Amino acid sequence: MGAQRVRDGFVELYGAEPEGVWAAPGRVNLIGEHTDYNDGFVMPFALPHTAVAAVSRRTDGRLRLHSSDIEGGVVELELDSLTPGSDAGWASYPAGVVWALREAGHPVTGADVHLASTVPTGAGLSSSAALEVVVALALNDLYALGLPGWKLARLCQRAENVYVGAPTGIMDQTASACCESGHALFLDTRDLSQKQIPLDLAAEGMRLLVVDTQVTHAHSGGEYGKRRAGCEKGAALLGVDALRDVPFDGLDAALARLGDEDEVRRLVRHVVSEDERVERVVRLLESGDTRAVGPVLTEGHASLRDDFRVSCPELDLVVETAVAAGALGARMTGGGFGGSAIVLADAADVDTLTKAVEEAFAAAGYKAPRVFEAVPSAGARRLS
Repeated sequence: MGAQRVRDGFVELYGAEPEGVWAAPGRVNLIGEHTDYNDGFVMPFALPHTAVAAVSRRTDGRLRLHSSDIEGGVVELELDSLTPGSDAGWASYPAGVVWALREAGHPVTGADVHLASTVPTGAGLSSSAALEVVVALALNDLYALGLPGWKLARLCQRAENVYVGAPTGIMDQTASACCESGHALFLDTRDLSQKQIPLDLAAEGMRLLVVDTQVTHAHSGGEYGKRRAGCEKGAALLGVDALRDVPFDGLDAALARLGDEDEVRRLVRHVVSEDERVERVVRLLESGDTRAVGPVLTEGHASLRDDFRVSCPELDLVVETAVAAGALGARMTGGGFGGSAIVLADAADVDTLTKAVEEAFAAAGYKAPRVFEAVPSAGARRLS
């Protein structure tokens, strides 16, 4: 996404040059799904796909928003009228960021914003987080707020949780704000401590493919919220602050204590075992045994499919087909109920695997998937 093209779009819309242009990426989560709102571990990395924003300040308490990706004109809002739950469609994401900044006491007096994004929407690749983070970073710079990336991520999460009404965890915004090129981000979502783990698959003769099933999902839907509520119930029944506090070697005993709470038991089993999978992947990558990550991904998919029950037939078909065709491993990524899967493969097998998945989708009568390589890329940054 060219900064100049977005800058030119701003000039055409608002009749003046923007004060700057910023970018924030979408993300792929290598491992660690539905653990972030349980104070657990995640391991995302940033995609080369970004949301780009040209922005200027205003002093009159007005917010003007425009996206080249959405039909319709400029959305104009009064800052003093920004209210959680107000239905502004796509504009609720950047508007929520402005609301969250002002609620936290930061002196934002208005903005003109023009946006464009190459992050696929509804694909489980954090298009909404990219939108939030790019606006937050621009306002942080323009208003000299001095907020580090992790604090911007917290404010963006609050925007999505409270203003938009989607009960997401902190991973997506932190990945967009804090990831580094050539690395995956090992993030402890309890204390937000971070460790950048080198991830150069090409150097080891491997590739990570993203398969966008073209099945749209929405975090603000009820099923996501039900899973989160179920996890909170499990933690309460087990007498812990969060499921992060249930040790993996004590999982069987914890499950036995849940009695006839079958649904809660499944959720607890997934979260506790998924935290262990994240730590296992970190050890494998740090020891140079990257190929062994593949089976851990496939194991994680089975848990998401059978215990957490957030997969769908299209995601299952990607995983089954890819593994049968020789992939090192595969799993759904993102919140589920559609979206994308990732496939770890030897570089020489990419074309064969891609063809196998495309043919399987055609045979099942599904819409053709979008397949592309995921390369660990830079986090949010100023472009000009």
